[in-house]
Amino acid sequence: MGEHPSETFPFAIASTYSHSSPTSCKELYLSGKLMCGRFALFAQANEIAQEFGVPVKEVAHVAPRYNIAPSQPVLAIRVAPDGSRHATHFAWGLVPSWANDPSVGSRMINVRAETAAEKPAFRAAFRRRRCIIPASGFFEWATTGTGKIPYFFRPRSGCLFGFAGLWELWNGPNGELIETCAIITVPAQGAVLRFHERMPAILGRPQYAPWLDPRLEDVGVLRSLLLPPSPPPIESYRVSPLVNQPRNDLPACIEPVGS
Repeated sequence: MGEHPSETFPFAIASTYSHSSPTSCKELYLSGKLMCGRFALFAQANEIAQEFGVPVKEVAHVAPRYNIAPSQPVLAIRVAPDGSRHATHFAWGLVPSWANDPSVGSRMINVRAETAAEKPAFRAAFRRRRCIIPASGFFEWATTGTGKIPYFFRPRSGCLFGFAGLWELWNGPNGELIETCAIITVPAQGAVLRFHERMPAILGRPQYAPWLDPRLEDVGVLRSLLLPPSPPPIESYRVSPLVNQPRNDLPACIEPVGS
């Protein structure tokens, strides 16, 4: 994988995020205030490379992740100045270039497709710094009389999701170079609707190229890429409450449990 500033910082910035607010990320997404707040990526390197058109050597050492949480490093696809696609890592939680403190990223893991082009924190990235975040699936919680029950949502086809994302570069006062990202959300459709009003913006393969193209700045066209006319083919099943804790990054987090 090519050398990027993001590959040296994510674990340090995760520590910054974890102390930035009295309300933890766990409390936020379990309360239903955040979406998407947790996902997984455990596909083989050749599957990722083939799906997103990146060199397999750039994803050959990507470890399987079963419980990716805000502030942690996430795999993302972006384009180089020559137009070629490359894989890199960003910290999950976008830090605007003008921010005084990178801890604001803990509150910017998601951005609504409807308002991303106008929000000061996201509008520049929406026009020029877009990315795709590969995922094997994502988690959502059902509200019951006895508490929150986690479910895992995955492509019905067995392929990968490509979440629409935005990335940004933050230059710190001491010379730090921090690359971060946010996942775009859209109104929930299909299987997700009974769990939450929002879901990740899932791009189809025909949308990958225009979404990544930094020359495309037409807001109307970009929004049309994010709002598919029909629900994406998604299936879901109940999983263990192990996923409630970010420290549990285990295959058991995605294994079905009894309903």
